[in-house]
Amino acid sequence: MLNPIVYAAPVFILMIGLEFAWGRWRGQTIYRAADTVSSLAAGITSQLIEVFSKTITVGIYTLAWQQLALLPLRMDALWVWLLALLLYDLCYYWYHRLGHEVALLWAAHAVHHSSEEYNLSTALRQTGTGFLFSWIFYLPLAVLGVPPLVFGAVALIDLLYQFWVHTRLVGRLGWFDRVFVSPSNHRVHHGQNAYCLDRNYGGILILWDRLFGSFVEERADEPIVYGVLGQLRRWNPLSANLHVYAERWRDTRMTPRWRDKLALWFRHPGWRPADLERLAPKPIPDLRQFHRYAPPLPAGLPVYGLVHLFIQLGLGVLFLALAPGLALSTALPLALGLAAGLVLLTQLLEDPQARRAGEMLRLIFSALACAWLLQAAPSAAMQAFWATGVAAFALSVPLLGVLLRRPLTAGAVR
Repeated sequence: MLNPIVYAAPVFILMIGLEFAWGRWRGQTIYRAADTVSSLAAGITSQLIEVFSKTITVGIYTLAWQQLALLPLRMDALWVWLLALLLYDLCYYWYHRLGHEVALLWAAHAVHHSSEEYNLSTALRQTGTGFLFSWIFYLPLAVLGVPPLVFGAVALIDLLYQFWVHTRLVGRLGWFDRVFVSPSNHRVHHGQNAYCLDRNYGGILILWDRLFGSFVEERADEPIVYGVLGQLRRWNPLSANLHVYAERWRDTRMTPRWRDKLALWFRHPGWRPADLERLAPKPIPDLRQFHRYAPPLPAGLPVYGLVHLFIQLGLGVLFLALAPGLALSTALPLALGLAAGLVLLTQLLEDPQARRAGEMLRLIFSALACAWLLQAAPSAAMQAFWATGVAAFALSVPLLGVLLRRPLTAGAVR
């Protein structure tokens, strides 16, 4: 079956474009090119990993269902689907909540919160390592007897619902805010403000937060500062996915007691042993002095990054469409190549002079890869597609040289 994201990706991009236009019409700057490149790169990376990781997660769920299911729930009964969606949303609430309250799970989830903007592209900024732990939280559905196909469908519904709530352009919605997850109450969830931390975890229903004591209203008198406490200060998806793991590992090596070494991974992400607070204190950031990450870049380079991100997106969607028919020996190198390209492109937007060689390598390798695929293309349409790829990457080499000779502009909002 074709990956549903192949169908959803054009809709996501259309909605992002409409939100951008709506924001401009209202005189609001809600997108920055480099941040959008970063969020979409993380989303593509997540999907590339899921091509391989879903074998583990779906396999474990299916095995548990086959061996442990208590009830013979039928797929043709509407009530089974509705019950499965309700219970999935409840399981998601606890997965999401513990993803903020247990350091090991936060390490996987932090990538989604690392953007300092809040827009529809932020919704696509998904984890690449969440598959390591997420399956545990949904095993109760398998034990109950929810068939794997129903489980997969309601999981997709829950995920797709959450896309639209990542916007600053929709205000309060009255009664809707009290029952369902909405832009207002999910904005709180993404805030660094003290009142926002560890709040509003629901996927579709905000009723879970009201029931379990984690709900808080958005405050009109306190603007929300988005992002994570302790800025990531990187655009690339590799750093976004691994930075919390790296920080925890450094702390684990520094603290001498084994009890504390374990606690660093299983207690709240904000907890650190007293000896670490003395040796390597982490000051609490003053959000009144907060400045969004915006390294100085030559004029035009953020737009260059955005254009090449959409090229990578197109290649990524094509890969997702073809992946079910590819052997592992073919799919894995292609996925690694696409992921490496995303890392090199986003690193260019962090430090263009230091990362110039890496981007040149990406362009040359991509042009050669498109040329090789052109020779093997089975149809005139695919030949035209790969020929366009060759031209785009080849022409970008001199264009990049021109852009990098321009002076850096201050790290203002782009």
